This record gives sequence, C-alpha cells and structure tokens, in this order.
Amino acid sequence: MSLKRIAAIMRKEIIQMLRDWPTLILILLIAVLELLIIASIGGMTVEHIPTMVADMSKDSRSRAFINALTISGFFDVHGYVESEAEVIRAIDDGVAQAGIVIPPNFAAQVERGAAQALIIIDGNDPFLVQSGYAAANAIAQAHGMELLLERAARQGMEGLGTLPISTATRILYNPNMDTVIFLVPGVVVLVLEIQAVMTAAMTVVRERELGTLEQLLATPARPLEIIIGKLVPGVLTTAVSMVVILAMGMFWFKMPFRGSMGLFAWLSLIFIISGQGLGLLLSTIARNQRQAQQFSTLLMLITMLLSGVVYTRLTMPKLVQYVGDLIPATYFIRITRGIITKGVGMSFLWEDVVVLTLYALVVIIVAGRMFKKRLD
Repeated sequence: MSLKRIAAIMRKEIIQMLRDWPTLILILLIAVLELLIIASIGGMTVEHIPTMVADMSKDSRSRAFINALTISGFFDVHGYVESEAEVIRAIDDGVAQAGIVIPPNFAAQVERGAAQALIIIDGNDPFLVQSGYAAANAIAQAHGMELLLERAARQGMEGLGTLPISTATRILYNPNMDTVIFLVPGVVVLVLEIQAVMTAAMTVVRERELGTLEQLLATPARPLEIIIGKLVPGVLTTAVSMVVILAMGMFWFKMPFRGSMGLFAWLSLIFIISGQGLGLLLSTIARNQRQAQQFSTLLMLITMLLSGVVYTRLTMPKLVQYVGDLIPATYFIRITRGIITKGVGMSFLWEDVVVLTLYALVVIIVAGRMFKKRLD
C-alpha cells in the first residue's frame, strides 16, 4: 500500500469536489436546515387544544371544572354548544380538536361522589391524543382531590386536609424539558449517517456512470488504495457538517455539551467510517445515482423509525428491535446522548463503542471485498 498513491487519489477527489461547489455547499446547508426545521417544530407535547364545551348543568361545579381545564394551558375554550352531538360535529368540521361534555345536575352528582364528565379528543393526531388524554386525566384527578379535601374540611375531618404521601419529581440532564437538547443529538446522528452513506455511494456510482472508474484502474493504484482515497474526502466533509451542527446547537440554541469533545470526535469518526462502509456496500448494489439516492432515503427512514433517534425503542416489539440493532445509528445515538447530554465517559459507553467498532470493521471489510470483486 502506497501513501503517495492514496494521497494522489484524495487530491483528485478533493479537486473534483471543489469544482462541484454548489453540491458541496448544499451538503453543508442540509445539515443546517435540518437542525433549524426540527428545532423550530417544537416539542411533541400539544398545548392550547381548541375545545368546544357542552355544559348541560351550568352550575358552579361545572364552571369550576371547566376553569380547571382551561387554566392548565392544555385546553382553550373556543365556544359553547348544547349537546354532545354538536361537540362531535365541531370536531368533524375542524372547528375544535377536543370537547368537554358535562351532564345535567353535575353539582348534585359531585356532592354524591358520582359525577362524571366526558372529554372527547380528535384521534387523528397521536401527539394530540397523548397530550390531551394525559392532561385531562391529571387535571380531573387533581380537581377531584381538591373537592375531596374540601368536603373533608366541611365535615370537620381536619386530618384529611393534607395528603399522607407527596412526591417530588426531578428531571435529570434536561430539567426544563427543552426540546432542542433532546433533538440536536438525534439530528447529529441522522446527518452523519445520511451524509456518510450518500457521499460514499454517490461518489463511486458517479465514477462508474462517467466511465472514469476504469481509468483509475489503469493507474498503478491498487483497488484498496482507490477505496481509501475516495472515502477519506467524504469523511472530512461529513465531519465538517458535524462541527457546524454542534456549533449551532451550542451557541445558537444554547445546548450544553457536558462530556469530552475529544472522545466524541473519535467515536464520531468510527461512526462516519461505518457509514462510509455502508455507502460503499450500497454502491455495489446501485446501478446508477438515482438508485443510490433511493437506498439512502430508505436508510434514513429506517434510521429515524427504528434506531431510537426519534421514537423510543422501549415500546417496539423484539423483532423490530433486532432489525434496529443492524443500524449503526442505534448504538451511536446512545453514545451521543451519553456524552453530550449526560457527560458520561467510556466506563459507561464501552459496550456500544465495542459494538460500533466491530460493526465498522465488518462492514468496511465486507464492502471492500465486494467492491474489489466488482472492480475485478
């Protein structure tokens, strides 16, 4: 293996990359735009849900319950109707996304301890359903406990004025539940994987389409030297995108970086190499650049759905989790969140690091052999 020949191929790739400067700028802008778009979307908790109310009791107890729901910030009353059917019609028409139906004689039922109100939620939006359902249950329980303690005080049962058990919740690493702190590590993983895979796959496939790959084989460079020389510029480009995203997250969105930047840089390099290996593997399958783009898009969707970048893996069936284990992002997202958000080191991350390193070695060896066989 000759470092001089590898350097010559790298120089050729860099020159070709700089000549196609619009694509290079687009690659860097994709990372920035993806972070800006995802960060601007906000969290998955839905607040201020447009709500229609059918208060068929119209007494102080029903008004107090409606007031408890609106003060929470989760439900905004947009109007009052006379029946449950009209509430459902308003949701069907898109005027509201939730409804509160309070039956007649609500105050009397409260005094008997048998009151029941109906909360109707539009089931088309899963995040709306989760937020509305959880908020309605929590508010109803809290309001019911207030009424219970009020009744106990009226009956002279002073000992029931306080609850026997109280809890205090502390959220580690993200006490303000800032969405950006949760999303930026995921965006880093997505951008690194997609760019690493796409740059490797597109570079090789483009050479094959233009017929210049055969010209490279006519040079003294060996196939392994060609592979290394073509992949290194992609590694550098992907690393620049990573630096840009982290800089934006830290300085623009004020995301704290609690761990070691040096450790994160080395582990990111391993992850990028694994992505380059996947791209090289795809290049042996894809016949043209369009197919390479389609494979990269499919990989992005699988990564978003199965790796834990966006959706938690805890609720996934075991078979789906096993499929997600075949994706390097599954291990790197835990590494990224561990270093950036928690500030932990190798003593906590070594299992994922070992698996990711083995994955990178295996995929590079397999892809290199398949690519070399394709060249031969």
